[in-house]
Amino acid sequence: MTEHISPEVRQDPLAELVQLVQHHAPTDGLHETAIAPLHLIRASAPAQPIPAVYEPGLVVVVQGRKHAFLGDDLIAYDPLHYLMVSVTMIPKAHVVEASPEKPYLCIRLNIDPQQVGSLLLEQPDAAPAPASPRGLNVARVPFELLDAMTRLLRLLRAPEHAPVLAPLVLREIHYRVLTGELGARFRAMAVGDSHARRIATAIDWIKRRYAEPMRIEEVAEAAHMSASNLHHHFKQVTSMSPLQFQKHLRLHHARRLMLTEGLDAAGAGHRVGYESPSQFSREYRRMFGAPPRAEVEQLRQAAQQ
Repeated sequence: MTEHISPEVRQDPLAELVQLVQHHAPTDGLHETAIAPLHLIRASAPAQPIPAVYEPGLVVVVQGRKHAFLGDDLIAYDPLHYLMVSVTMIPKAHVVEASPEKPYLCIRLNIDPQQVGSLLLEQPDAAPAPASPRGLNVARVPFELLDAMTRLLRLLRAPEHAPVLAPLVLREIHYRVLTGELGARFRAMAVGDSHARRIATAIDWIKRRYAEPMRIEEVAEAAHMSASNLHHHFKQVTSMSPLQFQKHLRLHHARRLMLTEGLDAAGAGHRVGYESPSQFSREYRRMFGAPPRAEVEQLRQAAQQ
């Protein structure tokens, strides 16, 4: 079915984006699309803040509001602001404004640093501005970025054109971000010798070996940093230490294993590297607010509603 976009809505990119996201994300949850980097998210009610894994990318809210917490810092994003995630992050986050009549709607674009790097070859002198070291940043959404996002989502209605036109629109979106308020952070994602790229390398190392015992010296060597420098910059970017980051990853993976593979708490904890079931249950409850079995059952019941 092809949705009809009225001429009045087409004159307002945000209103058209709301209509497009509602059509292609008809139910709550994360929706993949035929354009590989593009995902759509919908939520019909506010939620409690819990740690969430954010992969590198751009998040544009078109309706509703969400909060993310990095330590004591609150990051709010809504239809006036977009979020840039420069490395994998695990903030506490939750939707704060949503209802069945007016759900939270958001667009997420995964970012490939190599694509950003290829664009930098044509813009070698772009955006040399001071950049915040943290891995989550917000900025006001310019009209040009909203317009490009709208044209990208329109291609979901014309899949025969998407293979040719989507890469062009994605490149424009990258360019709009690179030359905008967060351009310095975007550039750092692709510059090989930047601290951001080195921390990204360390994060990738931890993600590949999250279930194994970790020696900080090995992570530092992989990132070509000293152990003290790694610890300092890792905390600046992610608001946690490498060991805290590994623990959060372990608990998230265990939660997914219990939800998708039906593992019990002891089995999931062992799979992600915990030797003590009681320690796993204790840390899981501290992170997600309930014991593993009870919290996973709550998630299953919510998904059935």
